[in-house]
Amino acid sequence: MKKHFTRFGVRKATALAAMVLAANAAWALEPFKVQDIRVEGLQRVEAGTVFASMPLRVGEQYDDEKGAAAIRSLFALGLFKDVRLEANGNVLVVVVEERPTIAEVNFAGTKEFDKDTLLKAMRDVGLADGRPFDKALADRAEQELKRQYINRSLYGSEVVTTVTPIERNRVNLTFTVSEGEPAKINEIHIVGNKAFKESTLKDLFDQDTGNWMSWYTKSDRYARNKLNADLESLRSYYLQRGYLEFRVDSTQVAISPDKQNIALTVNVHEGEQYVVSGVKLAGNFLDRDDEFKSLIKIKPGEPYNADQVSQTIKAFTDYYSNFGFAFAKVEAVPEIDRANNRVELVLQAQPSRRAYVRRINVSGNNKTRDEVIRREFRQFEASWYDGDKIKLSRDRVDRLGFFTEVNVETQEVPGSPDQVDLLINVAEKPTGSIQLGAGFSSAEKVSLSFGIKQENVFGSGNYLGVDVNTSKFNRTIVMSTTNPYFTDTGISRTYDLYYRTMRPYYDDAAYKIITQGATVRFGVPFSEVDTIFFGGGVEGNEIKPGTYMPQVYQDYCNNWGCKQTGIPMTIGWSRDNRDSALAPNAGRYQRLNTELSFLSDMRYVKANYQIQQYIPLNKKYTIALNGELGWGKGLNGRPFPIFKNFYSGGLGSVRGFEQGSLGKHDTTYTNLALGGTRKMTLNAEFMVPFPGAGNDRTLRLFTFLDVGNVWAEGESMELNSLRASTGIGISWISPLGPLRLAYAQPIRKETGDRIQKLQFQIGTSF
Repeated sequence: MKKHFTRFGVRKATALAAMVLAANAAWALEPFKVQDIRVEGLQRVEAGTVFASMPLRVGEQYDDEKGAAAIRSLFALGLFKDVRLEANGNVLVVVVEERPTIAEVNFAGTKEFDKDTLLKAMRDVGLADGRPFDKALADRAEQELKRQYINRSLYGSEVVTTVTPIERNRVNLTFTVSEGEPAKINEIHIVGNKAFKESTLKDLFDQDTGNWMSWYTKSDRYARNKLNADLESLRSYYLQRGYLEFRVDSTQVAISPDKQNIALTVNVHEGEQYVVSGVKLAGNFLDRDDEFKSLIKIKPGEPYNADQVSQTIKAFTDYYSNFGFAFAKVEAVPEIDRANNRVELVLQAQPSRRAYVRRINVSGNNKTRDEVIRREFRQFEASWYDGDKIKLSRDRVDRLGFFTEVNVETQEVPGSPDQVDLLINVAEKPTGSIQLGAGFSSAEKVSLSFGIKQENVFGSGNYLGVDVNTSKFNRTIVMSTTNPYFTDTGISRTYDLYYRTMRPYYDDAAYKIITQGATVRFGVPFSEVDTIFFGGGVEGNEIKPGTYMPQVYQDYCNNWGCKQTGIPMTIGWSRDNRDSALAPNAGRYQRLNTELSFLSDMRYVKANYQIQQYIPLNKKYTIALNGELGWGKGLNGRPFPIFKNFYSGGLGSVRGFEQGSLGKHDTTYTNLALGGTRKMTLNAEFMVPFPGAGNDRTLRLFTFLDVGNVWAEGESMELNSLRASTGIGISWISPLGPLRLAYAQPIRKETGDRIQKLQFQIGTSF
């Protein structure tokens, strides 16, 4: 690095010397009245650019000071390597030598970084096609490239810059990189620990000496920022267990001569373990001392716990913010009794000044429109700062499901002590998917399938989904669109249009079922987490008799007709206070949906209730619970329509059994699963970090227990008829969406059940 600065110093001195010499050349001219100005040496720069930059005009008196100023201004353009002033009579001649122009910037040997990313970085420092070439900028870019490779543990990387002159005073710029192999951590030592084993402390680190998942996590690559994070985890571990005076004395990073192996040594001082003897309040608590005391998480009589202290401080500042005090300062001052290894904590607090929000800014949304984010905010501009509303706003934006990260920062307004700005930083994720497929069989010949789903169409926040399948025996056309803000008050509107034909057997003479219809639904928010849904539609169902038709379908046709029309009306309710729609870790989701039809051929009522609960045990482990109940009944003496039956088994219900295979089956010769009018599903999952992936929540391992079944009308819902399975799975938030792979082993099954142990899905958790 010292060498780097020295080289820059030489360049600056050289440039300064050139300017001085040029200025001396200008000072050598005798003063005269300028009758004309002529520019020589231009190739690509317009003469007007030179004239506009010179502080000297025709008709003015030329002198040494004006000549030096003209040279400085022309050099400042960055377009010229050399500038001289000459006099030809009373004509001032400006002689320039243009810098070459960059024709193209190329990279060779770069595998660690994407080329487009590198080109953007070069543009940011001024190296791009069509710009003047500056050797100093090229050298700086070369050093920056090396620094970035060192951050990726590629200490042996070398960068060579090649400047190739071409015609018309242009150059091609090529950065040739020899990346080499990354240096890997082969040793980690912690020195000075007595209370805890070294192996226990090393398990806290995200960096390690490598394991079978290192190809994915790159955990064996050294990075200074990762080491700092690991040291902070180490510090937190001790501070959570009473070691109030713990500190990291030093860290040593040693790299082998071949730059392939790295050894880390961390020297620590544990100190003594302290027990909390008491907690006191000091300062201004807005005459709400009892309310603040109820927020204290610190427990006297137990070892000092920094997490409890930080939770208490956060609870205090959050409570202050509910009253508009955005700058409240809370500090836990320890009063240490070293003789008895005890500590008393004094919570000193000052609310400072009340503030209101001046402006709300949004960043990171390259596709999503600002209004889609802003309309979820419950903290408004020009209103008093309210911590609860800001947290609620952040959670509402996160629940949109369009972003992988949502953060809200509070920024002070210079010169306005009673104002703050809020900055919403989001990181967008892909919200659309396209599916294309084709198949060929002797029965169907060629069949095509197409599907497109976009949860954030053109960044508007609207949903659009289209599914088409041209199969001869299972044909589908489904279109659905949702506008979550059909009105400014947040009422949503959804249109559904669908046509489906289903023929279970590849036989032109086999029976088939045709369903077609259209619906419209509206969602009305009644609170920040509660929404009521209502709507209606028209639906037609037809059973076309043929071979292999189950007896229950034949009986339905004989008694009630093969073709029926329904006018279903729907009303439902949902409550969602999960912390995230994409990867929830805490909170609860509930929904209740009822469907009623009594003005047409199909007369029935159908209800479905689902509840999900996410319980975080700590930052690594989460328990997820899901329950679902379904119930249907025919009205006015009519049976429940067989088209509306519930189905169970497989993904989304009881894993380990074939999709939709549970419940009553046809007893003739098809053995087709018929579903039922009642359904119960219970799921429990225990999610842990994937081995070797550290605390990465995008890749997790889970174990599960599923219980459930469906029952036909007339069957009793007996517990001994429930099916159950258990197993393990992998959850990965992939670019295509949440991806889950599960291996299940049925632990409660009956003879004839269809088992499918390995199952796969892209979608939501349950």
